[in-house]
Amino acid sequence: MRLEHDDSCLLVIDIQERLNPTMAAAEQVVANTKILLKAAHRLEVPTLVSEQYPRGLGPIVPELRGMMSDDAIVEKLHFSCMGEPAYTQRFDALDRPQVVVAGIEAHVCVLQTVMDLLSVGRDVFVVADATSSRAPENHQAALERMRADGARIVTTEMVVFEWLARAGTPEFKELSALIR
Repeated sequence: MRLEHDDSCLLVIDIQERLNPTMAAAEQVVANTKILLKAAHRLEVPTLVSEQYPRGLGPIVPELRGMMSDDAIVEKLHFSCMGEPAYTQRFDALDRPQVVVAGIEAHVCVLQTVMDLLSVGRDVFVVADATSSRAPENHQAALERMRADGARIVTTEMVVFEWLARAGTPEFKELSALIR
């Protein structure tokens, strides 16, 4: 199944000031999430962002925070975004069958959110190079488990080029420059 920008939404999970620096490949996660956010904005793919207990873990990292509106961010206490009624309500209103997921930690909040999305029949695409955990083995185990349960494991470039679908457009010129 190919990603279609008209059918997709982007979920960015818990890339927060006090949590992100402890992740393996933290800079890569932020850099690739920035690319995903720029592509989503340009192609009108709706985005939701979660903050896990921001009083303890801080807000979304500044590099990403400046790229989103306040109404895109939903605070949560549940590990799964889908366990948070305010988040679920906002997500359901998007009415998009394909869900692209980036964030941290892969083996906790990302995994539990993906499991819940799969259980309600969503097509889930986990962006491997825009997710992480503190320990690389936890990240790898989470990706393997999500794949086994039906999620598609993709990369940032796969998402951007599938959303674009073709070259020669103004969107292609703008977004392909982000990847070079």
